[in-house]
Amino acid sequence: MTFAQWIRAKLERVEIALENYLPGTDVAPAKLHEAMRYAVLGGGKRVLPLLCHGTGELVGAGSHGLEVASVSLEFIHTYSLVHDDMPAMDDAVLRRGRPTVHVRYDEATALLVGDALQSQAFIALTANDNGLSPEQQAAVVRELARASGSTGMAGGQAIDLASIGRKLSRNELETMHRKKTAP
Repeated sequence: MTFAQWIRAKLERVEIALENYLPGTDVAPAKLHEAMRYAVLGGGKRVLPLLCHGTGELVGAGSHGLEVASVSLEFIHTYSLVHDDMPAMDDAVLRRGRPTVHVRYDEATALLVGDALQSQAFIALTANDNGLSPEQQAAVVRELARASGSTGMAGGQAIDLASIGRKLSRNELETMHRKKTAP
């Protein structure tokens, strides 16, 4: 299998898994679930899921556990993009060539989409059928929470917001970028 074939095969699996781990639009609240699906299933490079699969395969991790971990990473990544696009942060109007969630729906829905996607990441990681032992689940949940929390991604965004209008030192800039890309 070539690298390009491997990428295509993994991306197909990731897209199916993302769709399966998101609530359907037939489940209340339908608008929230529709907006979550809009945010997640609207394209993207899926770099984190690919890195997750590649790294996991190198160390012999099971395919189902990798699927769950990659979905969780993509949910966290998408939640951060939805929140980052909002008027209080970057006020972006386009993401992946389409209107951002707050533009397509509204700001309150976008906020809830980000919150719900973060929760959905942890729901996937703790599902009974995900191929991870309880100890592995706890370790992965702890690490993802740390990486996306105040000492990780959220902290990096806070540094970014606090630096508006001032020049960061190289060390501050590197710290901000390291934290913002924590997951």
